[in-house]
Amino acid sequence: MRMIYLSPVPWASFSQRPHHFVSWYHNQTGAPVLWIDPYPTRLPTLSDFRRNPPVADPQSVSVPPWLQVCKPRSLPIEPIPGSAMLLKRLWHNLFKEAAAFSADGPCMMCIGKPSELALQLLALVPASHAVYDAMDDFPAFYQGLSRASMERRQAQLIRRVSSVLASSSALRDRLLGMTDQVELALNACDMHGLAPVENLDLGAKQQVLGYVGTLGRWFDWDLVIALAQANPGNRIRLIGPLFTPPPCVLPANIELLPECPHASAIEAMAMFSVGLIPFKLNRLTASVDPIKYYEYRALGLPVISTRFGEMALRAQEPGVWIVDEGADLRKTAVEALASRSDCATVHRFRETHLWAQRFSALNLKNIK
Repeated sequence: MRMIYLSPVPWASFSQRPHHFVSWYHNQTGAPVLWIDPYPTRLPTLSDFRRNPPVADPQSVSVPPWLQVCKPRSLPIEPIPGSAMLLKRLWHNLFKEAAAFSADGPCMMCIGKPSELALQLLALVPASHAVYDAMDDFPAFYQGLSRASMERRQAQLIRRVSSVLASSSALRDRLLGMTDQVELALNACDMHGLAPVENLDLGAKQQVLGYVGTLGRWFDWDLVIALAQANPGNRIRLIGPLFTPPPCVLPANIELLPECPHASAIEAMAMFSVGLIPFKLNRLTASVDPIKYYEYRALGLPVISTRFGEMALRAQEPGVWIVDEGADLRKTAVEALASRSDCATVHRFRETHLWAQRFSALNLKNIK
């Protein structure tokens, strides 16, 4: 059965959950996929004009023969009442393309993010099965009119689809208040992009505590600064785009490095001694299952994290240190730095947290 996939991220970005989902689906069915890139679903902010485009993954820039990528024409006006009339005109050719794609046989539709376009396509294209893959609490990322618009469209979407996937336990519990057709589908890791376990340096290395990812409004600068002050002999290396500047002059042992391609980021992670996930505790992070956790552990790294989202349920997992307010950050860092993974443990973790294994466990109907 063919699939139309409305993605929350562009195809030409580093490989993420949507890329792995459509690849798994094609491998299961042999069917073609129409991938629809995202478009602005909120009103613009000043920070949008200062942002550089994300660093693309060369593997995602190339399009496999079974995949067709469609880029919707749009304007950043979706939350404004009445905007659908204009947007539908801009999407006229896309509607024709989706109708032609679905006319060749039964078609499944998967929506990775609520949008007016998703609602329009659900109404226009007869789908044998429709799924909403809720990868985040999307309204939490927006403010004001944009948040209200996203809340409303998400509720409309959930009423129209056959089933909902939730990427974290907290998100599943939140969405169960809207429908009983919610299935937990945690994140995983692309093991093919990692060095073979036998090539990993699982020793003491450089005693670096590191983080790779966006330094946005969810990033807990106060915790990272306190961690650096409590461990002046250890370097803290932060790699990624800086959207929320630090609140003060950073301690000398904190090193800021710019965003880099995902393959380079994985290589940099492998040089850490400990992986950090220092996120604030708020609605934005409450429903998150961080892929960083899977990447760190698949590289044999111990993890120091705050008690947010899915990480709050991992306090007893091997190699995980959860820090709360008032925690002894010196003791935590010393314990994490002293811990070691062995090759057998890393092998088992990788085998257990494959994307294909995650998706194969789902109760998606009519996948054949």
